[in-house]
Amino acid sequence: MEDAEYFYHPLENIEDTELFYEAVERNHLTKSISPERPYTYWTIELYDQKNGIRGGGGLGVLAADTRRVAEKMGIPFTLITPFYPSEIKQIYENGEISEQHIPVDYSKYGFKYCDKVNIKCHKDLCSLDVIEKRFKNTRIICITEPNFGELYSGLSGSDHRLYQEVSLGFGGYAALKLLGLKPAIMQLNEVATFFAALARLDELASNGMDFYEAVVYTRKHTLYTNHTLVQAAEAEFSREQFDRFVFPNLRSPAVRKWLSDKFTHDRIKLSSVTIEIAELRSGVSKLHTRVANYHDIAGNRVKFKPVTNGIDMDTWVLPEIMNFYRENEILDTINAPTNDYAEKLDSFTAETIKSLKTLGREILNKTLENRPDQNGKILKFTDNDFIFDFKRRFVDYKRPELPFSDLNRLRNILEPRGAHYIIAGRVHPGDDTMYKKLQNILKLIKNDDYLCDHVHYLADYDEKLAYGLSVGSNVAINVPIVGYEACGTSWMKDIANLNLLISTHDGGVADGPMSAYFCVNGASEEDELNILYQQMEDAISTWDNDFDLEFVIRRQLSAFLPIISGARMMKDYLDFLFPK
Repeated sequence: MEDAEYFYHPLENIEDTELFYEAVERNHLTKSISPERPYTYWTIELYDQKNGIRGGGGLGVLAADTRRVAEKMGIPFTLITPFYPSEIKQIYENGEISEQHIPVDYSKYGFKYCDKVNIKCHKDLCSLDVIEKRFKNTRIICITEPNFGELYSGLSGSDHRLYQEVSLGFGGYAALKLLGLKPAIMQLNEVATFFAALARLDELASNGMDFYEAVVYTRKHTLYTNHTLVQAAEAEFSREQFDRFVFPNLRSPAVRKWLSDKFTHDRIKLSSVTIEIAELRSGVSKLHTRVANYHDIAGNRVKFKPVTNGIDMDTWVLPEIMNFYRENEILDTINAPTNDYAEKLDSFTAETIKSLKTLGREILNKTLENRPDQNGKILKFTDNDFIFDFKRRFVDYKRPELPFSDLNRLRNILEPRGAHYIIAGRVHPGDDTMYKKLQNILKLIKNDDYLCDHVHYLADYDEKLAYGLSVGSNVAINVPIVGYEACGTSWMKDIANLNLLISTHDGGVADGPMSAYFCVNGASEEDELNILYQQMEDAISTWDNDFDLEFVIRRQLSAFLPIISGARMMKDYLDFLFPK
């Protein structure tokens, strides 16, 4: 342990030492991106059904979009993620949600087996398969094995969850070396990916680099992107768990000592060590970076750089709408808004908007052909049907139950227009609270003669249904409790697909002005409910008045096109990582 004591100094104090500054001066940073030194993007979740990987929500969708945007921009980019050999399909039958566990074969989606890498779990050697799929200038590298389980299998502080995260970090880093790649930058999406940066620090320190230089180098080349708001809500791991799953994979005594000192009462939060190992830290909307409550080990509040999420518009926007954007020079070749995009929005007339939405309605009907609602009915909508939708992960803070607080008021809004309300969202396995809320909503609907035929729950929410609703609905409902949504991207797809947006001023929506959309901003939940109902009524009247429709759609696009652009997001990351 003498060597460890010689090299070791607590990281929380390292900036107060001359050794740190000497290391900075000696260390020549080389973050330039190339095919051999790509931008590496680490995520525990990828939602990319086209490539056979089904995630759990927005984090995975964002990861898939980020890779696609990088490909369009010609950036050498490598995404590293687990490949889960089974996935959960949710089915609604006889008033109950059941789950099917479906095996997934990566070879059917163009992934090629590369080789195996090993990690250590206690005294055992665990063998992981490395699989890869290459694109033009990007690639997806996955680690997997038959017993890897499903995404988010087990509780967040469980052994199996830690095994998955350690496999991604140490196994994924070994996979990069196996394929001859060295990360120019490591973007860690959420704290579950911390072990990738730890693996890099350990490699540098155990291969002869001075420990201080290894720390500086790792920190300077690591970006931690936070997607959640409250550090206190994060699960913890025990020292005993780390002794079995983490420490056996570390070769450097100095790194072992550094990590050991991060425990408090034999417990550790991954956010604490991720903050310590990444000098660059970003949040995913402007509001998020203002309200995120994270502290480093010394107790100082952590500052995050706002890089608001964006979407890959070619994936999520109706092709005919994309053609219109490009032909009218609203978007450029990488789908970023042109310099004079706001003036060009005058080309959107009510006739154009409605004709484009007619094409989207056809896609929605096609999507619904094999997706019965809670009554077993296959839905088919005419061009004249008016559709509200709530399509997002079923969690408490998103308040899916809010519009059903006053059924008489809801009925009085929908009935004069013959409008429909579609609910689509996956209840996270084990979330009994939200399952009961969903059951209660469906019971209320069933007992109402009008609503039972005009409010529809669609189970097993996925990418295809998300796309169909984005292109085929009229109005999107997004009412999270303000301060709880980090960003969200479903609303971005609605804006781009010419839907009217009703939303609280939260997440990425708050990057734009309240006046740009139908804002729900009451001082209490009762106020918000009344405003929500009023905005639903206003949205219907807006859609039925050509002048108002043109004005509101142009206003939404003028405010939000730069915000929702995936190209803008990637440029913001590059400017942050490689400042001029």
